[in-house]
Amino acid sequence: MESLVNRYHPPEGVYDEMFDGEEVRSSYGLSYELMSDMPNTEFIDRADYVRSTYLDQGVTFDVGGVESPFPLDVVPRIITAADWAQIEAGVQQRVTALEAFLADVYGSGKVFGDGVIPRRIVATSTHYHRVAHGIRPPNGVRIHVSGTDLVRDASGVFRVLEDNVRIPSGVSYVMTNRRAMSTAFPEWMGRYQVRPVHGYPQLLLEALRAAAPEGISEPTVVVLTPGVHNSAYFEHALLARMMGVELVEGSDLFCESGQVKARTTKGAQPVHVIYRRVDDDFLDPMYFRPDSVLGVAGVLAVAAAGGVTIANAVGNGVADDKLICTYVPDLIRYYLDAEPILAGVDTWRLENPKDRVEVLDRLEEMVVKPVDGSGGKGVVICPKASPKELDILRAAILEEPRNWIAQPVVQLSTVPTMIDGELGARHVDLRPFAVNDGESVKVLPGGLTRVALGEGQLIVNSSQGGGSKDTWVLMDEGVGSQPRAQFWGPPDMTDERDMFGVVATQSQES
Repeated sequence: MESLVNRYHPPEGVYDEMFDGEEVRSSYGLSYELMSDMPNTEFIDRADYVRSTYLDQGVTFDVGGVESPFPLDVVPRIITAADWAQIEAGVQQRVTALEAFLADVYGSGKVFGDGVIPRRIVATSTHYHRVAHGIRPPNGVRIHVSGTDLVRDASGVFRVLEDNVRIPSGVSYVMTNRRAMSTAFPEWMGRYQVRPVHGYPQLLLEALRAAAPEGISEPTVVVLTPGVHNSAYFEHALLARMMGVELVEGSDLFCESGQVKARTTKGAQPVHVIYRRVDDDFLDPMYFRPDSVLGVAGVLAVAAAGGVTIANAVGNGVADDKLICTYVPDLIRYYLDAEPILAGVDTWRLENPKDRVEVLDRLEEMVVKPVDGSGGKGVVICPKASPKELDILRAAILEEPRNWIAQPVVQLSTVPTMIDGELGARHVDLRPFAVNDGESVKVLPGGLTRVALGEGQLIVNSSQGGGSKDTWVLMDEGVGSQPRAQFWGPPDMTDERDMFGVVATQSQES
């Protein structure tokens, strides 16, 4: 019987990451060989095994109010060492520039006086919070964790789609995907030298501890979750467990005498660093939504006084605004005196009358996005929209042009993906995660590859029903090379660990 991979045909006009026309790209040579040699029934059975283990072990994501297994496709995405070097340097550069921008926005505002970006653009962002003005993080870090969304265009060039420096999610699936692939396809991974990813929790913990208020040598770190009904609760619980810190909800914390304290069985205990997974609007009912029961009343005042560090910082969302994203190349030149390493996707600023006229004349060719949207919500792929949908969109743009940007339709790259027992071309993006400890920005090798499971679909977000792939960043030449000494090294497996690499006897179960 012809193998599944031999029945796969890459689409025309799209950059397929495994095939260049009918030729297999060198980085996928071993993968092609192994997939060709494996019986189809065995390959499908192993894929089914991965899906069933994800359900059994609670690796889930909330889609439309239903808790579902997070789909993991078993054909990995492979990134060469050379491509990764560019991505890593580009993400580090971008995070460094955005750190400087946020410090400026909530500080002196020099960037406005020098004409790099209009003040009104920032002041009208829904994520700009005046109450955060003047709050200076202890080690100068506001972006402790970031996730930069990248796409690969039809010519194979990686481009930045948007930044996520509020509360980016998805890193838990990077780790669980790797565990699942190592279990289901050990011989496949054994043929490659892939940079490991399991060291992320320790790196994150070190960055959070480094962000503690001045004078605190042994800080208490907690993960603040909105609760079990949040779509990313699995990730909150997993990270807390793997870092060995408490997972708390807003009701577990209170402010007293310039400190944040946690209610415990041993009485009130001080908390020094809060890795919050709660949106700004719900974080502190004294400053934001007064009806919120998810946050902690007074926590922002304690942070302003230097009694606690909130990671990521309140007000970071102004850097996530998709209109402000179009200015990031200028911010890199301004703050770093360098040219951007990673190109962006061409973007029209619809608050600009000239851009607005051009886009409205060509609306049926565009992708139009709300500037403060997330999870793919509100995005209109105009070539696929009905005339009625385009009329509604046109009216919305004219009513509030500041709220929209437009981009050309980018033909995202494809990777072979298992669909109903066959391999089909599906579009992917990439979210590398970076951690800033105040000394350097470290980028997790690979990040989260999200895949649109519908044929021809370009929206890959998990909340829109997308899946994921394990992302393999190759060491050096990738095959037959020896791992270099680095933080992301192999785990010490001499103790008994579960699938997430956590010692079974640890007491921080949540």
